[in-house]
Amino acid sequence: MREHAADPPIEETLNDALPAAGHTVATAESCTGGLIGSLLTDVAGSSDYFDRSRVTYSYDAKLALGVSREALDEHGAVSEPVARQMAQATRDAAGTTWGVSTTGVAGPSGGTDEKPVGTVFIGVAYAGDWGTQSSYTTVERRGFDGDRVAIKEQIARRALEKLHEELQAGPQ
Repeated sequence: MREHAADPPIEETLNDALPAAGHTVATAESCTGGLIGSLLTDVAGSSDYFDRSRVTYSYDAKLALGVSREALDEHGAVSEPVARQMAQATRDAAGTTWGVSTTGVAGPSGGTDEKPVGTVFIGVAYAGDWGTQSSYTTVERRGFDGDRVAIKEQIARRALEKLHEELQAGPQ
């Protein structure tokens, strides 16, 4: 792991914040290949709030998770609709408060003019109480620089930061 700027690191911040809120999280990772789950489980006590991580690298894996064929066909795997559906599907399948997803281009190849290497879509889905219509999903598009490993780590840490931001903001 490379050095990280946050002190304490975001995974330690979430180790306090998620249990304090009584919340749980599951992840669906494509370009990060399980790194978000790895970061979360690096911290003792994470079993209190971390449910699962699914690495859905291929189109077939995304379909099995619950991403629609139409979203993949129309927008491609690296897209806002796919990140949205990944976050929602993992949240709902796990029955957690939060679902976090990443889908992007870690490089060094695979980029296009529209989606260059380093492009990622990060989804965060919240499950509100039934009957409140407070469930929601946000998706953020970001771009990162560096080699493949550096890009993956930046994406994973940003996904955890995005989760923390949503947790602090509360239901929308």
